[in-house]
Amino acid sequence: MLYHNLLVALATIATSPFVHAATSQSYTWKNVKIGGGGGFVPGIVFNPSEKGVAYARTDIGGAYKLNADDTWAPLLDFADDARWNYWGVDALATDPVQPNRLYLATGMYTNSWDPNNGQILISTDYGKSFTASPLPFKLGGNMPGRGMGERLAVDPNNNGILFFGARSGRGLWKSTNFGANWTQVASFPSTGTYIPDPSDTNGLNGDKVGIAWVTFDKASGTSGKATPRIFVGVANKGANNVFVTNDGGSTWTAVAGQNTVYLPHKGVISPAERVLYVSYADGAGPYDGTLGSIYKYNITSSTWTDITPVSGGDLYFGFGGVAVDLQHPGTIMVAALNSWWPDGQIFRSTNGGSTWTPFWSWTSYPDMAKYYSYSNTLAPWLGPNYVDVTAGNKQIGWMMESLEIDPFDSNHWLYGTGATIYGGRDLTKWDSARNVTLKSLADGIEETSIQGLIAPPTGPPLLSAVGDLGGFVHNSLSAPPSTGFINPTWATSSDIDYAGNKPTNIVRVGTGDSSTGKQVALSTDSGATWSQDYGAPDNASGGKVAFSADGDTVLWRTGSSGVLVSQFTNPFTAVPSLPSNAAIASDKKNNSVFYGASGSTFYLSTDGGKTFSAKGKLGSSTSAAKVVVNPGVTGDVWVSTDIGLFHSTDSGTSFTTITGVKQAWAIALGAPAKTGGYPALYAAANIDGIGYYRSDDAGVTWVKVNDAAHGFGSASANVLTADLRTYGRVYIGTNGRGIFYGDIAGAAPTSTPPTPTSSTSTSTRTSTTLAPTTTITTRTTSSTSTRSSTSSAPTPTAVSPGYGQCGGGGWTGPTVCASGFTCSVQNPYYWQCVPA
Repeated sequence: MLYHNLLVALATIATSPFVHAATSQSYTWKNVKIGGGGGFVPGIVFNPSEKGVAYARTDIGGAYKLNADDTWAPLLDFADDARWNYWGVDALATDPVQPNRLYLATGMYTNSWDPNNGQILISTDYGKSFTASPLPFKLGGNMPGRGMGERLAVDPNNNGILFFGARSGRGLWKSTNFGANWTQVASFPSTGTYIPDPSDTNGLNGDKVGIAWVTFDKASGTSGKATPRIFVGVANKGANNVFVTNDGGSTWTAVAGQNTVYLPHKGVISPAERVLYVSYADGAGPYDGTLGSIYKYNITSSTWTDITPVSGGDLYFGFGGVAVDLQHPGTIMVAALNSWWPDGQIFRSTNGGSTWTPFWSWTSYPDMAKYYSYSNTLAPWLGPNYVDVTAGNKQIGWMMESLEIDPFDSNHWLYGTGATIYGGRDLTKWDSARNVTLKSLADGIEETSIQGLIAPPTGPPLLSAVGDLGGFVHNSLSAPPSTGFINPTWATSSDIDYAGNKPTNIVRVGTGDSSTGKQVALSTDSGATWSQDYGAPDNASGGKVAFSADGDTVLWRTGSSGVLVSQFTNPFTAVPSLPSNAAIASDKKNNSVFYGASGSTFYLSTDGGKTFSAKGKLGSSTSAAKVVVNPGVTGDVWVSTDIGLFHSTDSGTSFTTITGVKQAWAIALGAPAKTGGYPALYAAANIDGIGYYRSDDAGVTWVKVNDAAHGFGSASANVLTADLRTYGRVYIGTNGRGIFYGDIAGAAPTSTPPTPTSSTSTSTRTSTTLAPTTTITTRTTSSTSTRSSTSSAPTPTAVSPGYGQCGGGGWTGPTVCASGFTCSVQNPYYWQCVPA
């Protein structure tokens, strides 16, 4: 990479002489309501013994418990940086003997993306608290085949016994002490051979899917003794894939006569029928699956029957979800795993699969008949709030691996999709009037991956860039948005920014390609409407974006095409003077100024992002995470890195190292504690351990704002923004649990100032002072300073120019500002002349 330098600067890094231990302040945390889930719900499980007890698991957003009012309560919000993979829930089991017991098999990836082994989380209080039982291998809550299951099951006759089917060729495992300890079942004959893509050795598709499901046949045993008959499905193609034991797991055999063509996704027993229903697909899911079947196995007669609802040209999908009605034996429902067009599909039978009725059917192509009424009140962005018979609008859903009928209520049903949970409470109408009520019923489940957040000083309180959903204007924090970003519409927006002087002007970037439109969009009305930036190249997408202060220039660090810049929607041009991995930001006052940081080097542009020059150094940093800018002061910049947090008040010529910050990721500036004061600073950082912190004095002291109940997952994966209108309010965008916002709930803790120390440094440096225009003044200075913990009131001497220093610890220069400027405390060591 070539660096084009406007100025060559020798900058020194001054280190704050004080070390503070962070205290804690009570915060109230709530989800910014997107509603409707927002992501894949691969598993829903009702407890068969206690009415009203049900749970849902998600692939990246943890697990939830169903409330009496049909809302859902999150169970794993305590997951923090050390336990971030708890949010990948690979299997779930609710105890049929003691319904208070709940088990979650958690772990995010089996490849190198997650270095941690998995664990079984054990709760004896319906998920209010958990203990972890470590496993000697990884789990894959976000891996292929995550909708199979359930891989984890509790013996319904002797509930101290559990079986768990592992991935990665690790086989079948058993616990005899309520999940506390696990041993491999050495006699089990197959660990699964299916690999979605053997050539994908470093990605998601290169590992064995392993064991698919475990199902106990309760009727084969008696209470208090181990259930003898257990069925296990294994991800094998072209070989036996359903096995059975009749002695509690000591010996196993392949079930004779089984289908070996496809992969078994679900195995569900209808006890009154003495039948095991199995769904099959030709892929592991959740995205693949173009063929499949439904079989039932008569346990008494040991015979299989193909009961696939459709055939021929009507069969272009595999099958996932299977549900049986325990109140009405012979009533079964099955879901298409992936019917991508014209909609998802569900079939229902009341005679054990002899005949079926579909959720929709063709009338006269392209017209469809859909046998339901529809409501998306809880998630309006899902689509039109009426039955949409337009072919291609997947209103019913997709990736339907979980389909359940309440064991106590034949009218209550739920199913998970790639975007929400649907269901209703009049299901038996299907068999007569056919017009069942279909609703989005994922209220309380917030399962989105947030890529970017902004909280402009005017307009809506928050705008988001969201994975898989595009993004939203959040006019309310407590009500779901009516629609996502449209015109253009992208599956994922990777970042978003606003123009400092014209904050209703917004830019967002997407992760698609030219087939989904150029991946830069502009708005002048706070995101209400958008237009494509036709200057964007067709081959660029993703990455991060910065919008100039007046909203006429877009600086774009693309995902794979380097750094690009465009003014007035003209064609984007390359910026070779800024590294392609740089963190970027725009000045919020000066339209010509942009900032960048890469490795240990900070970069400055004063020509609208066309060229950058290397400025000050960020210590021994190897990775710069984020650059944020004081919205009211040009040149006042913060940078978070792998070794800490750095602050500059001279446009990056020199930096102060914030003492006590060992590592920092997302950072944000918000409304100050006092009118006219320095903005509140927020950081996802390692200060007194990894957590979320606020400083009201520019990093001199910190308070921790998260608590044991709110860990927010992986700190390095999250994004922050802070409210410029409400002091203390910060937004945390997580990778799986949506957006949280926190408000101060308790009084600020008192802190004892540290013992004053002093440091003396002499340096020669080339410094840059940015005036309100793009003029650059270069001067060489030699300074010696002694800093103390207090700053005396400035004594008028000479006149300091605009944006010059006017006070601070050890400052002996001018303390009166030029006309039109006033002296403002930026931190205890640096007071700056800012516009009056």
